[in-house]
Amino acid sequence: MLYQDAFIDRLTSGLNSLLPVWNLSEDTKIELLTVSENATFIARDPARAAPVILRVHRPDYHTVAEIESELAWITALRQSGAVETPALVPLVSGGHLASFRDGDETRHVAAFEFMEGSEPDADAGLVPGFRLLGAISARLHGHVEAWTPPAGFTRKTWDFDSAFGAAPLWGDWRAALGLDADGKALLEQVCARLEARLAAYGKGPDRFGLVHADLRLANLLAREDGLGVIDFDDCGFSWFIYDFAAAISFHELNPIVPELQAAWLEGYRAVRPLGGEHAAMIPDFVMFRRLLLTAWIASHAETETAADAGLGAYTDGTLEIARRYLEAAE
Repeated sequence: MLYQDAFIDRLTSGLNSLLPVWNLSEDTKIELLTVSENATFIARDPARAAPVILRVHRPDYHTVAEIESELAWITALRQSGAVETPALVPLVSGGHLASFRDGDETRHVAAFEFMEGSEPDADAGLVPGFRLLGAISARLHGHVEAWTPPAGFTRKTWDFDSAFGAAPLWGDWRAALGLDADGKALLEQVCARLEARLAAYGKGPDRFGLVHADLRLANLLAREDGLGVIDFDDCGFSWFIYDFAAAISFHELNPIVPELQAAWLEGYRAVRPLGGEHAAMIPDFVMFRRLLLTAWIASHAETETAADAGLGAYTDGTLEIARRYLEAAE
């Protein structure tokens, strides 16, 4: 239970000690917003017109170089106009990454401007939003093809080996809550098929590159004038189509998913070509993402995200998706 109240209090205290590095006044009030891989806080300074979002990184997940690489991509995306995403709030001394000591750990903190909007609802009204999201995804991928990252740029790779190999980034799906021997056997079949399918699909530059990797509803801000994207914390190198699979995270069994997929493809193809070979891989990446999240929930059971997903019930849903995936392959 990493994120207990006492722990959040320590993080809040650490953030209070950093207020001057962003020129935030001592009257600033800091409140926890969400906890997932990281802890995100909102800082309200009466001397500023808008709040500031503070993201405290979980230890032993990203290196400083990886975090700075993420921030470099966000800056480049904003400069290109490829996506609406909050601007970084720089340190008074320059740079964008602060830190404080928490016992034996060093906590790294990035600050972002506040962006208006709300998480979209997973209902039929989401279809037009997925058309927008498809276009946004295409612009992101197009930007990557044309962009030269700065020297030292480094991010994690989300492929079969990093997800399900000997040292899986988000833990082993075999530790999934409530998974019995029959379920394990079923998911082993899924893994074998995924490995073969992804190897055959390959990692050519027309299908594999830097992606957001977590375009789920919680990381979208719907507004009357468009759709904002936040939280590039999991951005890394993977297949472009993976961004659609991430977008339907936790909603894979929703009956509107076929409509969402059609809308996403329509929006994407209005900006950037996407052949049938790539669209045909969508079920594989949906299964890939679901299995990856099943491992994440098992290894992050202390988080609000895992509790909201249903813990053991989420495993049951994964098995249902796995059955459908294998049946469709027959």
